Amino acid sequence: DQKANRVRRGQAGGRPPAFDRKLYKARNVVERCFNRLKQFRAIATRFDKLATRYKAGLHLAALILWLREPAQDRLSDSA
Repeated sequence: DQKANRVRRGQAGGRPPAFDRKLYKARNVVERCFNRLKQFRAIATRFDKLATRYKAGLHLAALILWLREPAQDRLSDSA
């Protein structure tokens, strides 16, 4: 039971663990990158069963994302 654990631990029972703010920000960037990659159906479902083809698909998806980002920034700056 959680109540018994909290009583046993005392003051430290309900405190969240400490974390490094810079490391957390970097982790967030990586997680957002994975989410963008998973927007590609073949990557999210692992459509290609061979590792080399899946890796090639990852490279293509990353390239598309990389090429797409600067174009959106340039278009928004000129408006």
